Amino acid sequence: MMSSLPPLALYIHVPWCVRKCPYCDFNSHTLSQALPETAYIDALLADLDAELIDVQNRVLTSIFIGGGTPSLVSGAGYQRLLAGIRERMTLAPDIEITLEANPGTFERERFADFRRAGINRLSVGVQSFDNDALARLGRIHNADEAVKAITAAREVGFDEINIDLMHGLPEQTMATALADIDQALALSPSHLSWYQLTLEPNTAFYSRPPTLPEEDVLADIQDAGQARLEGAGFQRYEISAWSRPGHEARHNLNYWRFGDYLGIGAGAHGKISRLVDQGLEIERRWKTRQPETYLARHGDPSGFVAGQRKLSRDERGLEFLMNALRLGDGVPRALWERHTGLDDARLDAHTRAAIARELMFETHSRIQATPLGLLFLNDLLALCDDSVLARS
Repeated sequence: MMSSLPPLALYIHVPWCVRKCPYCDFNSHTLSQALPETAYIDALLADLDAELIDVQNRVLTSIFIGGGTPSLVSGAGYQRLLAGIRERMTLAPDIEITLEANPGTFERERFADFRRAGINRLSVGVQSFDNDALARLGRIHNADEAVKAITAAREVGFDEINIDLMHGLPEQTMATALADIDQALALSPSHLSWYQLTLEPNTAFYSRPPTLPEEDVLADIQDAGQARLEGAGFQRYEISAWSRPGHEARHNLNYWRFGDYLGIGAGAHGKISRLVDQGLEIERRWKTRQPETYLARHGDPSGFVAGQRKLSRDERGLEFLMNALRLGDGVPRALWERHTGLDDARLDAHTRAAIARELMFETHSRIQATPLGLLFLNDLLALCDDSVLARS
């Protein structure tokens, strides 16, 4: 039987935004009236109370506050929320606490309040520094506001700053894509999330697709952007994540290493492992999506949960690989048993076909995609799934 559990993180979802972006498929809702900050924080803490039975005596290694637009909540609100979390759980001494921020909601004093509340990492949703591109994306900020927000964040004490950038935007050229990277680098972030725009179902862009760059242009942008980032000292440690050495996003690394996380807030998802007589049991749980419904269920400790299910053995293996193989260096092989409860024979069943196609390395120490596997990650994962199904 397993003798230890994976690291534990906490995800907090703030579902409101000023305006829904046409490419966004997250659980976000346009704020049409005053933000119900006090009531929502009360609900978040009640939601957390209901989750604690599964994580007694476990230490939180990171907290990530996402959305929506979490920077709509005040610094005082986050001070109360984080104090409530500390009263209920043990936090690692060096805990990473990240807040997603929109430059369109930027106020210098508000950012200073976030820092005073204990938030020590900002992820700033810039997407582009090109005003025409921002308009096409439906963003509520302009390039100048983005620069001012990141500069002010540094001045009020944030040393860890991620800049979110997208490429493959409508009407984007190689020159404008690289100009976005150059402007981001000029602001000296510790981390960059640089990912391609995709048209997701249930978005305005999916219903009315914009004209995107051709595939060969997208490939050229990817290659040139990668060279530009590597030349500036950034390491690509995950498919779309780049950092200066030692500044990887710990919260996201926990996802990719198949760690555990609680999810609180409207639409939040969580993953929890338990030690049982049969070994390791893994359950996924998700909360009700509509903010009004979520708030209305405050009085019922179990009422926040919209659904939950235990993962089968095959699901555990495939989900582990879906996350771990996104990492450039993969993960230590020992994490397979520790985080899935499965033996090496099950790992071999999942990966045999991918190794034969040279999409994964064959090694006794690491689980890792080859450069070709990273380039064709969807094909790699399909082989991992098909391989084990063929043996079922």
